[in-house]
Amino acid sequence: MHRPLRVAIVGAGPAGIYAADALLKSDAAADPGVSIDLFERMPAPFGLIRYGVAPDHPRIKGIITALHQVLDKPQIRLFGNVDYPRDINLDDLRSFYDAVIFSTGATADRALDIPGVQLDGSYGAADFVSWYDGHPDVPRTWPLEAEKVAVLGVGNVALDVARILAKTAEELLPTEIPPNVHDGLRANRAKEIHVFGRRGPAQAKFSPMELRELDHSPTIEVIVDPEDIDYDDGSIATRRSNKQADMVAKTLENWAIRDVGERPHKLFLHFFESPTEILGEDGKVVGLRTERTALDGTGNVKGTGTFKDWDVTAVYRAVGYLSDKLPKLPWDVESGTVPDKGGRVIEETGAHLPSTYVTGWIRRGPVGLIGHTKGDANETVANLLDDHANDRLPAPVSPAPEAVDAFLSERNVRFTTWEGWYRLDAAEKALGEPQGRERVKLVERADMLRESGA
Repeated sequence: MHRPLRVAIVGAGPAGIYAADALLKSDAAADPGVSIDLFERMPAPFGLIRYGVAPDHPRIKGIITALHQVLDKPQIRLFGNVDYPRDINLDDLRSFYDAVIFSTGATADRALDIPGVQLDGSYGAADFVSWYDGHPDVPRTWPLEAEKVAVLGVGNVALDVARILAKTAEELLPTEIPPNVHDGLRANRAKEIHVFGRRGPAQAKFSPMELRELDHSPTIEVIVDPEDIDYDDGSIATRRSNKQADMVAKTLENWAIRDVGERPHKLFLHFFESPTEILGEDGKVVGLRTERTALDGTGNVKGTGTFKDWDVTAVYRAVGYLSDKLPKLPWDVESGTVPDKGGRVIEETGAHLPSTYVTGWIRRGPVGLIGHTKGDANETVANLLDDHANDRLPAPVSPAPEAVDAFLSERNVRFTTWEGWYRLDAAEKALGEPQGRERVKLVERADMLRESGA
């Protein structure tokens, strides 16, 4: 082949950009060269970092600096505001590229099967995250009338939701939150936040640093019941084998033995409480019922038959994300992932779907930290390049890069580019400058497209 290897990556979040980086660092990048196009349904790149990371976590958003360096490479093009499959489908992509990598992530809430989930005041964490992160496709307002709130789950998303609900709007103003989010948070009436986990401190999925950050706010009093500090043999084994789990447990132990302070917003971390029902009256949330659990010796828990009703009027479910099904690809309903072997998409017959690959959360589910998708990307790209080296990739009909631009233009798709991101980036920073803020995020899709020059 006397032309560069053409690869399309659907999804320009960290997983997709790491895959592009792996391609650029491969031997194929030297000969015959690689030509990579990233397709992103949002007008801006960076996926989860822009629309999933809490605004008061600029440390994590710093990952964008490294991703920038990848997207700056001349072998890469960005096509933003392009939806798969509405604007371009798998057959279209195969006509332009030797291989297609899907890295579309996970944006929906995993279902929680308990009575009362449908009540007014019962929310999915993913929807709330999208609101406070200024996602253009969600409503501009959020109901924040509840003074006592429950958050179900003991992962980092649950911590983010609890922390944003417990902080004041003024604490969050120095961040990049857009004006509509700041206005919404100013009206927030929450004074008590209750986070519930059905297992114990050793089984919590918090990152140690994320957990400790809860206690840094001058307005949040973090409270842990000493009776919730309990370990069985399985829990002790977990702590001995997992440094992060041990650090989380130590932090919780320290909080459990200290006196409760005077900070105005109380954030309770409850363990061994399994949600069994969201209680309602007249269609609205009026409480949460949990069953007390106990360790069974293995680190798992069993119900005790003792129930408690909690006085809350809003419940946020942070029990995991779920990916959207991708048309034309096989699908595992239970895990919400595309079946694969080493990143190669596998059909029901067990055969590899030609020239089609996955990486990141669409491949292995929404678990792990952002950096964990690097290993996924390296494995997927290695197998893609192996298929290329052994002539297992069907040749595209129209491999010329300009054919893609012509295709999108013919269909009147208004797409953004990497150069357009620089313009949008500058516009958001200019909005923040008069207030001494690094940036103010634009929310409206039309505004993002305009500032991107699309």
